[in-house]
Amino acid sequence: MHRPITRRRFVDLGLWSAAAMLCAQTGTTLQAQTKRGARLRARPAKPKLRATLGRHSFGLATGRDGYLSIPAGYTPEKPLPFILMLHGANGSAGLEKFCETAANQGIAVAVPDSRGRTWDRIKGSFGPDIDFLDRALAYTFDHVAVDPHRIAIAGFSDGGSYSLSVGLSNGDLFTHVIAYSPEFVSAPLRYGKPSIFIAHGVQDQVLSVNLTEQIVRKLKDAGYAVEFKEFTGGHIMRPDLVKESLRWFAGSR
Repeated sequence: MHRPITRRRFVDLGLWSAAAMLCAQTGTTLQAQTKRGARLRARPAKPKLRATLGRHSFGLATGRDGYLSIPAGYTPEKPLPFILMLHGANGSAGLEKFCETAANQGIAVAVPDSRGRTWDRIKGSFGPDIDFLDRALAYTFDHVAVDPHRIAIAGFSDGGSYSLSVGLSNGDLFTHVIAYSPEFVSAPLRYGKPSIFIAHGVQDQVLSVNLTEQIVRKLKDAGYAVEFKEFTGGHIMRPDLVKESLRWFAGSR
């Protein structure tokens, strides 16, 4: 009898065997499943449109949309470090503070909304959310001069798992990946070798830090450079570690 793959049962660290299992259970072929996967097409280029400083909505969708945050003092002559920030299952509420902290360090941030309550890969396969991330990135690159050497994808909780999965699948676009309290990685096909920062509370009662420890160990074994911060606390983005991760990202070249 068919049993849907849940995030608790599926922790894919890039093995083709895991991808094959997924395809067998969903009735798709490996070729069909991996043809697009989590691959993104948008790439930074010279902006075509004028940027609006501060936070403003993308205007790409009715209802679930998202917004772009551009720090004061931005000029197209000086490309910015940029983060694609992915919310947790409870949505983007509270990420305004993340954008404010990033703006203080001269970092632009895009905060897209998932098409459903949470990101598609959490309960199924990559699909509509990847398409929308591509649209949000294209919008950003049309409006903002982005430093191609400092492009990150980040996320919290479900968004942390999604950022790891999409980031490793697009390491030829993202130079850095930041995951706060993730649970899994699903990236059967990987490109590039982005630098990775992961933070997780040892008292997390929502997503166990034990899973993250396994992820970190296997990423290091695979040759990724990983900064891992275990902290005293629960299922949160601890402000001091957020600042540390942003300094780690913005100071990298």
